[in-house]
Amino acid sequence: MPLVNNKVGDDCTVGIDKDLDDGKALVDSLIKVVACYRHLASCVGGCTDSLQLRDELRQTREKAQTLAVAICSHLTSHLRNKSLPEGQRKEMELLWVAFSSSLELLHIDMCKVFYVGDIFSLANTDSLVQTGLQGGGSEVAARALSVPELNQAQSQTLPEGLESQERCIMEQEISQIDHMIDDMEMKVNVMRWMVEPHGPQYAEPFSSTDSASLALHSVDEEQPGQQPLCQRSQIFVLLLLSAVVLVASTLSVCIVLFS
Repeated sequence: MPLVNNKVGDDCTVGIDKDLDDGKALVDSLIKVVACYRHLASCVGGCTDSLQLRDELRQTREKAQTLAVAICSHLTSHLRNKSLPEGQRKEMELLWVAFSSSLELLHIDMCKVFYVGDIFSLANTDSLVQTGLQGGGSEVAARALSVPELNQAQSQTLPEGLESQERCIMEQEISQIDHMIDDMEMKVNVMRWMVEPHGPQYAEPFSSTDSASLALHSVDEEQPGQQPLCQRSQIFVLLLLSAVVLVASTLSVCIVLFS
């Protein structure tokens, strides 16, 4: 009877679980950085737009791209592995959908910053929209970049050619993200509409919805020997309208008889 090396099997399972945890940690980090970039992108062209904001956008964008490259390599290598267990494959597919969706949001926000930054140049601060906002997003950017704090020092004058150089770099980065999205779709065949979300994070909304439905059902449920509130209201309105019509008819008859 052949012997089964359980230690080897356990080591493989532990290795796969570790890879899955690493993938989750990377995707979670990317989601936070992309959310931070979206927050900063909403300030471009507004009264809080400045050289510091553009620098924070650049640093956040670089962090997101570094994470995206690492995640793409990590998930691609595992999803193209034919021997990956079914349970782990589903988890990896969930991470793949979250990653690809975050990457598309990053691409959209990068395009927004690219075009809005061209309209509202820092060389002419008078053209910035007075939104009434105060302060910047340094604290948000610092948390997303996992650094204690960002440098608050800011030059008052715009270096010559800085904006045009920044636009050229952004144009290249947008093209790289666009190419990464197309490339990942070609390497891994994961249909998003076939990936079903599951887990504890999706259980609470359904339970609260069910509780609310039960509560509404208990309120609307008819009590024995009592009429529902809506039916009593309708009966009262009908009686009131009938009384008005009756009074109007009586007055009309009286006017005709005594005229």
